[in-house]
Amino acid sequence: MAPPRTIRSEKFGKVTFDLVERDGRFFGLADRKRVSEEPDADAAWRVLLQTVGEAMGRYVGMDGAKKRFLHHYPGGFHSDAFSERPYKIKAKQSLEKSSSLQKALVGDADPETVLSAFRSTNMLFSIEQARVQEVLRSSEAKSFIQAASSFAEGDRTGSLRELDRILSPFQANKWTIVTYLPFLWKPSEHMFLKPDATKDFAERVGHRFANVYRPELDARVYESLLALTDTVKSNLADLQPRDNIDVQSFIWVVSGSYDGEQPRT
Repeated sequence: MAPPRTIRSEKFGKVTFDLVERDGRFFGLADRKRVSEEPDADAAWRVLLQTVGEAMGRYVGMDGAKKRFLHHYPGGFHSDAFSERPYKIKAKQSLEKSSSLQKALVGDADPETVLSAFRSTNMLFSIEQARVQEVLRSSEAKSFIQAASSFAEGDRTGSLRELDRILSPFQANKWTIVTYLPFLWKPSEHMFLKPDATKDFAERVGHRFANVYRPELDARVYESLLALTDTVKSNLADLQPRDNIDVQSFIWVVSGSYDGEQPRT
């Protein structure tokens, strides 16, 4: 009999999950206690997360996440009742009208228009909105917008470094502020990061973003966020999300922060 071989190990919250292979069988362990045994590695991992999650009231897996979402919105993303999309689309259209990505890239965007786009949703906390206003009414306004546009165009490491330099004096170097404009400019590519809700979701579905996340503006955090986004998309194919606005809304609705009453993120 061959010795067991650990092929995957993740820590979510205080629980360590291991996937172990032995003689062609796969075992899911939670803090070294066997929870699942399957002939397929993915199945063993999925059963492990789901079983322990249900017991802890936290790890619902993607199937549980979809059930939770459809409880709030039985018609899915394309129903008239889906309230999480329209106000974000309105903010996107408002931003594009006067401060498009193309204008921002050449330093031609209007800071007041950008500020209006931030104010048109409640995706940021009030203190974050106040700090955004300070930035956009300062001499650094156009530099901030231009750096955000460079980030949207793919220069993640350099742009994050520049955004950190610009925003730190205002205590505004937050993921919510940094990802807001790229998300509205290019919702097919970028994702808005609301840390607490996104970490909560990642823990519930068993994704490593929950452990990768750091408040510092590090490109590795954002890459992990996009990996989480891709995982969600692939699991929601039957619900046909249109872009990351739908995916971000899904994450928010599934997270423990959602109250199901007012549209917010």
